[in-house]
Amino acid sequence: QTKHMLLTDSGAHLFAQAMGIPETPGKKLITERSRERWRKNLEPDSNPEEFQKDLGTVGAVAIDSEGNVACATSTGGLSNKLIGRVGDTACIGSGGYADNRSGATSTTGHGESIMKVVLARLILYHMEQGMSPEMAADSALDYMKTRVGGLGGVIVVNNSGEWAARFSTKQMSWATVKDDQLHYGIYAGERHTKSVDEALASESEGF
Repeated sequence: QTKHMLLTDSGAHLFAQAMGIPETPGKKLITERSRERWRKNLEPDSNPEEFQKDLGTVGAVAIDSEGNVACATSTGGLSNKLIGRVGDTACIGSGGYADNRSGATSTTGHGESIMKVVLARLILYHMEQGMSPEMAADSALDYMKTRVGGLGGVIVVNNSGEWAARFSTKQMSWATVKDDQLHYGIYAGERHTKSVDEALASESEGF
């Protein structure tokens, strides 16, 4: 609805209001869990890094029957950040990137590291040079670790439907559906497969 790529702060708020997007009061976003995390962070011997461990990103990549690709990335946030800090999720080319000529990717990890290497765009660049999604993801993650000491994870799909879920962290929950088969895992080298029908049946039974 505008010629711009990114709006923030009061400008984004005014634009959202003009577009009729429903508002949620800020107080509703504060949970007791996050309040307790904040209290513990104030203790003299606290380690703020510890409190980042169970925060999580939710990302998605997809390709449709016409070959259009898309990515989406949420953020788990960052505790004790400076006012005005913007993470990788909002930065096109860092938290996610999609181009029908090559593919789509969504990233997770230390936002500042991801932004320093423009991780999502780097992965698609490697794919444009002929790398598979898996090789492109591994190369980009290795570069981020070597260049800026950052760890993270990515999900990738190319424009022919090949996909990869790769990470340099200890674990990353991932799942994909292709040809009515569900593939999923958490730890490095782990990959389980079941039919989508079987997975849906298990879900409806409460397992």
